[in-house]
Amino acid sequence: MKRRKFIQSSAMSVVAVSSFGFIQFDGKKFIGDCETTTDILGPYYRPNSPVRSNLNIPEKGGIPIHLTGLVLNQDCATPYKNAKVELWHCDAEGVYDNSTPAYNYRGTGFTNENGEYAFETILPVPYDAGGGMIRAAHYHLMITADGYQTLVTQLYFSGDENIKNDTWASNDAAKNRILEVTQGRNGGKTVTFNVGLAKKLSMEKASLDKLIGAYEPEYGEGTQIELFQKEGKLWKKNEVFGDAYDYLGDNIFEYPGLHDGSCLRIQFVPESANVKMILHNFQPGSEIQTKTFVKMS
Repeated sequence: MKRRKFIQSSAMSVVAVSSFGFIQFDGKKFIGDCETTTDILGPYYRPNSPVRSNLNIPEKGGIPIHLTGLVLNQDCATPYKNAKVELWHCDAEGVYDNSTPAYNYRGTGFTNENGEYAFETILPVPYDAGGGMIRAAHYHLMITADGYQTLVTQLYFSGDENIKNDTWASNDAAKNRILEVTQGRNGGKTVTFNVGLAKKLSMEKASLDKLIGAYEPEYGEGTQIELFQKEGKLWKKNEVFGDAYDYLGDNIFEYPGLHDGSCLRIQFVPESANVKMILHNFQPGSEIQTKTFVKMS
C-alpha cells in the first residue's frame, strides 16, 4: 500500500512524553490504572519476526527513531523481565513487507531486568488504506508476557494531521497513545512508550485445541473460516497470517481494539454434535449480524 502523504519531521512536536494510561506518581512509585489500551491488530501481522533491535535499512531512507519504554506489571510499579515485544510498521513509502524473508521493519525484542525494551527504526508514514481512508502514521506493537493478556496496540504521533480522520487514531481510547517525538541523544529522535499489563482470562489448551480447525457455513454457500492457536490465543486466518481474539469466558472470544461501539465476537457451542461457531458483528446504528458455521470433520 503506497503512501499518499509523507509526514516531515518538522511536523512533529519536539517534547518528551511518556504515554502510560491514567496514573499518578506518589513520589516513590506509579499508582492507579496503568493498563495500556488496545488497538486493532491490522491485517499485516506476521509471526516469527527476527529477534533484533535494529530494524534500519540504510538504502531505504526514512527518519531514524529510537523507540523505547518500559513494560510494567499490573501494579504499575514492578518491571516485567523478559516480556516479548513485537514491532512492525510500514516503510518510508507506506508499504509493509508481507512476504519477504527479510521481514523488513519487523522485529522481536525482550525486556531486560529493568523492564526496558528498545528498537532502532524509522518513523512510519501515513498511507492510503483504501475506501478513502488515509491511515495516520503508526507503529504496531504486540506484547506477550506470562500471566497477562497479550497486548495488541498501535502508537501514533502528535502533529499528524491524519489522526482526526483515522477511525482508530482519533478514538478516545487512543489519546494516551498519541506520542511526541523528542530530540534524543546524538541529535537523533526518540519516541517513548511505557506499557502497563493487565491480567487475562485463560482457556485450557485442551479446550482450545477442540475449537481450532476449519469451519464452513451451516446454511448456504460462503467462505470457509480457519481457526488456529498461537501461544494460547485463538486466531482466525487471514491472507497474511491471522486476526487474534481475546477470551472473555463462556466460550466467547472478542476481537480487541474496537473502541467505536462496534463489536466482533466468536461464540462456540461445543455441546452440539459438531462444534458450531457463531460470528456476531455489531455496528452502531445497525442490528447485530450473526452467521453460524459448523466445524468440518
